[in-house]
Amino acid sequence: MNFATLAVIALVAVLGPLLALPRRTHLPVIVGELLAGILLGPTILGYLDSTDPTFTFLADIGFALIMFVAGSHVPMRDPAMRSSLGPGALRAGLVAILAGAAAFGIAALFQTGNGPVYAVLMASSSAALILPIVDSLGLGGPQVVALLPQIAVADTACIVALPLVIDPSNAARAAVGAVLVSAAAMVIFFALRAAERSGARKQLHNVSETRKFALELRISLISLFALAALAQATHVSIMLAGFALGLAVSAVGEPRRLAHQLFAVTEGFLGPLFFVWLGCSLDLRDLGRHPSVIALGLLLGIGAIVVHAAMRVFGQPISLGALAAAQLGVPVAAATVGAQQNLLAPGEAAAFLLGALITIVASVISGGMAVRAGFRAPPAAGEPIA
Repeated sequence: MNFATLAVIALVAVLGPLLALPRRTHLPVIVGELLAGILLGPTILGYLDSTDPTFTFLADIGFALIMFVAGSHVPMRDPAMRSSLGPGALRAGLVAILAGAAAFGIAALFQTGNGPVYAVLMASSSAALILPIVDSLGLGGPQVVALLPQIAVADTACIVALPLVIDPSNAARAAVGAVLVSAAAMVIFFALRAAERSGARKQLHNVSETRKFALELRISLISLFALAALAQATHVSIMLAGFALGLAVSAVGEPRRLAHQLFAVTEGFLGPLFFVWLGCSLDLRDLGRHPSVIALGLLLGIGAIVVHAAMRVFGQPISLGALAAAQLGVPVAAATVGAQQNLLAPGEAAAFLLGALITIVASVISGGMAVRAGFRAPPAAGEPIA
């Protein structure tokens, strides 16, 4: 990894905004970034090496920031969000039950014995993927607000559950790690709330803004990196560290200045770098070497869409149900951990990523359907109605 490689990554990541530029296509920015990574990865050109330690570390930072920003975008202080928490958690639970039934059927069909892992994959919802789509497309309204707690509950639960099911022999250690990371995030929440109520946070903000110190950003990054270090030390995904911290900040109230700073750091470089890294980590040639896993990947992706869309029975629009099926971090973590520890059959990791790609395509289509169905956020005061 050198500056020339970083320049190439930053250049090809511009493909994301270029593809998302036409509003009629409703493409999220990450689609182009993933395609750029696939193009430069081992699948086609082989220019980028996702195993490079520096590249991987920068991608981990980007992923932690993406999850932090995703968690901070969950409107924890919104009364409608709090009132929707119960129904959202119930829908997430129903999806998990349906995913479990489908997962064990798929595992029996392919004789892999990984039914619990498949269940977690299909039940997951990626806040890091869905919330940027919601923001970029301007989705809003009661139905969308009711969707957010479902995504938050499903994402958090599956992040915690994945290490327990993929490596049962170390499940106790992973459970302890998840508890420690969650407890640390709670400590940060109470500290932030105390600073807010005492006025210390406001004083810090005034000094930082006047003197151009960016103290809030510095403190946020210190907290994020400390939680990520705790997650790594306890063998828990940094997904949980970033998302838990984001929820804590959102529950207290994220200052607008901090939101802008995090947006610049994440969306300007480290976020696109992560998605390019993710794309180049997908060696789609594995699907050709093990043709049977193509069917496995298709079933995992389609199964996730079906079990989420089944919430139409309980009044959730199909477009939003399919949007909730989008997967990202959980399949990547499952493929990475499974491959590193030899817990998966040959080609099974590629099947996980193929299934995730199918749900991403479905999220793009369903996001456009939601726009056309009128699930748009109300215009701000003084803004003309489109």
